[in-house]
Amino acid sequence: MNDGLIPNRYAKALFKLSQERGDTQVVYNEMKRLDVAYAAQAGLKKAVNNPFLPIADKLKLLCAATGGDHDGTSARFMELVIKNNRIDFLRPIALAFMKQYRELNGIAKVEVVTATALGDDEINDIVDVVKEQLGGKTIELTKRVDPDLIGGFTVDVDSRVLDASVKSQLEKLRLKLLS
Repeated sequence: MNDGLIPNRYAKALFKLSQERGDTQVVYNEMKRLDVAYAAQAGLKKAVNNPFLPIADKLKLLCAATGGDHDGTSARFMELVIKNNRIDFLRPIALAFMKQYRELNGIAKVEVVTATALGDDEINDIVDVVKEQLGGKTIELTKRVDPDLIGGFTVDVDSRVLDASVKSQLEKLRLKLLS
């Protein structure tokens, strides 16, 4: 099966279940924390994929990563994923769930990357321009500093990137000089 098909089907099922139980926002926040935990702790995936670790221990580990209740929707769903031997797909399922949630609720994921830390006024100016272009969507903002940009910034809106960095301008100039 396609790697994208499995996570999307499971995410859709989780989304329906969370809607029925009325805790879609809670599950969304837990899936965000799960994604952050997977990104921050490389050993998490290794631990939950360990076939010698009992299901109960895997579930405890994942519940700790999400900060969720052991009897909540997310925990029961993760237990189902583990029992169906789909634990390799847990992070992609979380990402697919978050994407579905954002689409349904009109939320745009925006990441602003700058060469140096900007003040709130500058960030707000960038966000205002993005909001104007998105036509009233709610923005879920993340900020990051990347000194490799040299100067300027990049704005990633739902995987569409506006690159106004000095690094990209220098690269374009280099390519132009080479041709």
